[in-house]
Amino acid sequence: MTKLSSQEVVQLSREYTFFSWSVQSQVNPIPVERAEGIFFWDMDGKRYYDFSSQLMNTNIGHQHPKVVRAIREQAAQICFVHPGNTTEVRARLGQKLAEITPGNLKKTFFTLGGAEANENAIKLARFYTGRHKILARYRSYHGATHGAIALTGDYRRLAVEPALPGVVHFLDPFCYRCPFGQKPETCHRECIAHVEEVIHYEGPDKIAAIIMEGVVGSNGLIVPPDDYWPRVREICDKYGILLISDEVMSGWGRTGKWFAVDHWGVVPDMITTAKGITSGYVPLGACIVSEPIAQFFDDKYLYAGLTYNGHALAMAAALATIEVYQEDHLIENTATLGKYLGERLEDLKARHPSVGDVRYIGLFSTIEVVMNRETKEPFDPPVMAEVGKTLREHGLFTFIMARKDMGTMVFVVPPLCITKDQLDEGLALVEKGLEVTDRLVKG
Repeated sequence: MTKLSSQEVVQLSREYTFFSWSVQSQVNPIPVERAEGIFFWDMDGKRYYDFSSQLMNTNIGHQHPKVVRAIREQAAQICFVHPGNTTEVRARLGQKLAEITPGNLKKTFFTLGGAEANENAIKLARFYTGRHKILARYRSYHGATHGAIALTGDYRRLAVEPALPGVVHFLDPFCYRCPFGQKPETCHRECIAHVEEVIHYEGPDKIAAIIMEGVVGSNGLIVPPDDYWPRVREICDKYGILLISDEVMSGWGRTGKWFAVDHWGVVPDMITTAKGITSGYVPLGACIVSEPIAQFFDDKYLYAGLTYNGHALAMAAALATIEVYQEDHLIENTATLGKYLGERLEDLKARHPSVGDVRYIGLFSTIEVVMNRETKEPFDPPVMAEVGKTLREHGLFTFIMARKDMGTMVFVVPPLCITKDQLDEGLALVEKGLEVTDRLVKG
């Protein structure tokens, strides 16, 4: 078979395949040929720093030999078994997840991604409580399937409504753009009182669960105040409401802990996750539930099923990925470099007039750029497109938010195997993009 050129790959991909969340005529994908560690190369040999871990999922870095080997070995043994049967890798992974998740989380329903994990969390919560409402936040993304997009609070939900009934949204603990009009010195945690107020209006006896991202990801990387998660846990306990932590993006060492909720000592009733569980090497998601929820189904029918539940290749990839986190000390590296990254981002904020705010926890961070620091006015989307183009020309790939209604941001979310020198090199390229926004600052 004749090898295609990079131009042919892009042309055929655009003509015959759809790309996510984009106007199809405007997409300009990088034709990726190979990758290693924190870098990937296009088909013309150009190297890119991967500063968003592709889609915040390639946490261990690209092409780790241990995971590649585990996939090959499993494929040579058996690729797939009926989901009602089992394999050694499924048994071992289930046990391992019970060991590393907090508290009494024990039993896992396997899926192929985060959206499916959240779909099944909805089902399990409703089955277990006998209630039907689910509370979620506005600045949230939980997936694009029917139930998951209903949980999602952002603009992506609006385009496909009507969605699953029974989902109610509440406001976020977004200190930089406080929806309650407070500043740090005047804050009385209105964001927490608001949660309980919504519960009262919706009827506590009607609410099955509250679902929140451990740390909000693509909607602005919102790190909550330290007492937010613990107090929401208390509210849930008060009304018999389940608490679900969506750790699809914020899990797997990304914040410097196994899961973001670990920072605040909170044990949710369920964790939904995907992405970093295999670092994207093979698709896999998981809904991990507490022991009481698991026991509930011991004598009750579980109305949930997927052909690829417990897929052998995914199980093997996840087991090997977890071993990489542990053996390569990636979570410890994230905690250490995360502190350094925070210092560097604060320095960028001090030196670049277009930087309105920087938010970070571990190697999970964003730079919010604004036209005016006083008004916090975002840039127009074409400006952010120019920022992205500049970064790409200089060999850096990352996620950019370019919405006037949500904010304009440059994310810094590199693989957890990054070194201090590589982080510095990448941030130097990020500053090239900030030169674009600096030129347009008003006031």
